[in-house]
Amino acid sequence: MDALKVLVVDDEPNIRDLLAASLRFAGHQVLTAPNGNDAITKIVETQPDIVLLDVMLPDISGFGVTKKIRGMGIETPILFLTARDDTEDKVAGLTVGGDDYVTKPFSLDEILARISAIMRRTGKDSDAGSLIRVGELEINEDAHEVSVAGTTVELSPTEYQLLRYLASNPNRVLTKAQILDHVWEYDFNGEMGIVESYVSYLRKKLDPLSTEPIIITKRGVGYMIRSPKAN
Repeated sequence: MDALKVLVVDDEPNIRDLLAASLRFAGHQVLTAPNGNDAITKIVETQPDIVLLDVMLPDISGFGVTKKIRGMGIETPILFLTARDDTEDKVAGLTVGGDDYVTKPFSLDEILARISAIMRRTGKDSDAGSLIRVGELEINEDAHEVSVAGTTVELSPTEYQLLRYLASNPNRVLTKAQILDHVWEYDFNGEMGIVESYVSYLRKKLDPLSTEPIIITKRGVGYMIRSPKAN
């Protein structure tokens, strides 16, 4: 599953923060909201790919939030989060326009599996193939091809996965630990130098074709690709 923009809505800070941190570590861009009104505003303004929505909120219930945005014609997929496991509640959630329902306590693996299933069902699974464009960089996921300012660049499989991960998260600094976990799927016993080496390989291939460096180093933090639209 490619990187998604996920809105996490929960009035309990510990659950909200834990979900946000875990989803970010899994490579997703995460926004948060502590209540229903804030959730509606962020859904309208930021257009997330999916919403993880707590049913019991202090102002408007998750069901109420769903009814309101569906009434506005917004079809963003919604995964309800709730402490209640009543069949009646599940039916109510799906009836108002929810896509799935998970009961607390839940594991991150379960959340990720449900998100993946929802995105496939709604036809919005980015793994189906797409173009990633960030400035002069273009990645054709269907053809597994990379180009800079129209010129094709030959990359090794690992270079491709690293670049794709960075480009799927524009304007977000990714730590070396996150990159190791996502690209190599293990931590090389903490040998962060492998990331530095592959970033160097990419720069040697990409930078001669671009008007400015594509991969930016944030010292002491990690790496990012900045969208030209970002301030």
